[in-house]
Amino acid sequence: MKLHFAPEEFTARRARTLAGMADERLDGLLLFKPESHYWLTGYDTFGYCFFQCLLLAPDGTTRLLTRSADLRQAALTSIVDEVRVWRDGQDAAPAKELLALVADAGLLGKRLGVEWDTAGLTAANGQAICDVFDDRAQLLDASLLVSRLRLVKSAAELAYIRRAGELSDAALKAALDVTEPGADEALIKSRLVGAIYEGDGDDMGNPLIIGSGPYALLCRSHSGRRRLDAQDQLTLEWAGVYRRYHAAQMRTVCVGSATQRHQELFEAARDALLACEERLRPGGAVGEVYAAHARPLDVRGLAAHRLNACGYSLGAVYPPSWMDWPMCYADNPVVLEPDMIFFLHMILMDSDSGVAMTLGRTSRVTTGAAEPLSRTPLELLVR
Repeated sequence: MKLHFAPEEFTARRARTLAGMADERLDGLLLFKPESHYWLTGYDTFGYCFFQCLLLAPDGTTRLLTRSADLRQAALTSIVDEVRVWRDGQDAAPAKELLALVADAGLLGKRLGVEWDTAGLTAANGQAICDVFDDRAQLLDASLLVSRLRLVKSAAELAYIRRAGELSDAALKAALDVTEPGADEALIKSRLVGAIYEGDGDDMGNPLIIGSGPYALLCRSHSGRRRLDAQDQLTLEWAGVYRRYHAAQMRTVCVGSATQRHQELFEAARDALLACEERLRPGGAVGEVYAAHARPLDVRGLAAHRLNACGYSLGAVYPPSWMDWPMCYADNPVVLEPDMIFFLHMILMDSDSGVAMTLGRTSRVTTGAAEPLSRTPLELLVR
């Protein structure tokens, strides 16, 4: 069995989850988030793109309902107690199979928490569950129950995240080594990703962002690569990933030379990032981190060029996004605690001048000052 955590770690996680269920007066959990599956049992797959559910019963037993393609995946990567397979076919009805699984667990008529808010459960499958269960059980939203428990990282998780931080730095160095006027974005991208793979890293939870010229102002990946001009700008957002744990960074590289506007925006982004990291302390609210981002940028007249969020938690996450809960936006009341992990990104996109500038890195909340997981200096990158 390819488990990345000791048995006692999984035992502790299960106990905390059961305690959370008891606090919410839940008799069972229907878990659809792949992150929850991995955290609770080690189960590691992209099979959540189909109907897949992990049932956690009040006695702590776990029952997985999945397809035949993931039967051996569960056996080799997890400590799931029981695996049932729903059969592919024109008349397949996995929601009915889930009802039978719940019935066999003695949980019909009970209060069941459901992870509704996840890419691991489509609207169609969610509607099928509601139709099939009808009044046979009380389905309650428990989308954040396990997410809240995952927010504070264990010592073992922190070790993986620190390794992800090292891979993140190695990836940037590999990319910068081939970044110059005339370079192909495809080569830069391959070197960046290759450094992570060569370090025994994993796939990122979403495609890395790479864009130059006018596309440097995009915050999402797009198809089609270009060669860098003699005077250009290159935006990169990527994550080192180790055992599914992410440590993201974001940088805009000036190619040829830095313009005055690039320098101005970089200094603003650096000041905002440092202000955010100063607020990344126990007892504060996540919304206060966002305010620390907005204030110095707005004073400089950059309100129109910044985003309405400046980061989010990171952990062991799956496609389509490495973004984890919670997000750093205005007035978010989630309270910071030691050993939470946040990726803070300062994104300035000046469409008026066509100039992009981004600066972001991942940090751990400690009992004092935040601990950046990247050793790359906060300097304007010019190639």
